[in-house]
Amino acid sequence: MKTFPTLLKREFWEHKGGFFWAPIVASSAFLILSMMAVITAEVIGKKSGVQINGIHINALTDKLGPDAMSKLGMGLDVSFFMAATWAYVTLAFVVFFYCLGCLFDERKDRSVLFWKSLPVSDRDTVLAKVASAIVVAPLIATVVGVIAGFGFFVLISAVVFFHGGNPLALIWGPANPLTVVFNLFAALPVYVVWALPTVGWLMLCSAWAKSKPFLWALMIPVLSGILVSWFDVMQLFSLKTGWFWSHVVARLLGSALPGADILFRGDMEMFERMNGPEDMASLFGAGHAWAGLASVEVWLWAAAGAAMIVAAIRLRRWRDDA
Repeated sequence: MKTFPTLLKREFWEHKGGFFWAPIVASSAFLILSMMAVITAEVIGKKSGVQINGIHINALTDKLGPDAMSKLGMGLDVSFFMAATWAYVTLAFVVFFYCLGCLFDERKDRSVLFWKSLPVSDRDTVLAKVASAIVVAPLIATVVGVIAGFGFFVLISAVVFFHGGNPLALIWGPANPLTVVFNLFAALPVYVVWALPTVGWLMLCSAWAKSKPFLWALMIPVLSGILVSWFDVMQLFSLKTGWFWSHVVARLLGSALPGADILFRGDMEMFERMNGPEDMASLFGAGHAWAGLASVEVWLWAAAGAAMIVAAIRLRRWRDDA
């Protein structure tokens, strides 16, 4: 009963730098850069004679109508979300290289012989690595991102307070940070489904390759795309060549990127039709993310990712050299 949690703890402690410290460092860098930007703006404003005081800020707040205050709140929600994205960008790199090396490295240093001597199945070992990549790491990144978002709100609240304004009226009142936090956590199961193709492909390469798994994982999809483009294979299916690059190559290599559902569903075109922060806020909402699971293609790719994970489990059973 305790075997699987123990395997998860093992993965966490062996890769604590990527799972835990990497998003913290990235989010801390964002907050430090934001603080430096605020200080620089204050110094430049003071030297140029620009003065902002609380009377003007509060008067501006009083003049804003309900619609304007709503847009201000949505803009703040977007800024909260953007503050959290630093942890998610780091997560994309961590998951990619973790999956690529988790099975190859243990063969390379021969530690796989020790782990196979223990009463732990290859299935549980590989599934623990999968769970670490698509559950543990995203959960930690989300927690760190939420803390960074609140840290950013504290920073801009301090700026407003320093100029005599009321942070409760200007920042915390119009904004809905708890709604953003709910959306971030609610979208985690969606990330699990979308990340399966990339995680499965990378782990399959990690279990199969005798050397340089990165090159194998990258070159096989890319060369396939080049050959498909060269011979116009997709015309046989009345499809454009770009379809193969966006629906096969990109799915194998980029599905573990947080927010990949927005890219692969073509929702980036919505940015061209956005009229305000409310449109962007709805784009990154949990409801929009869950709606993407209604696509049959998503589940077909998830099944393909699961099949590649099964293949990685079988490869680990007999392959112990690199």
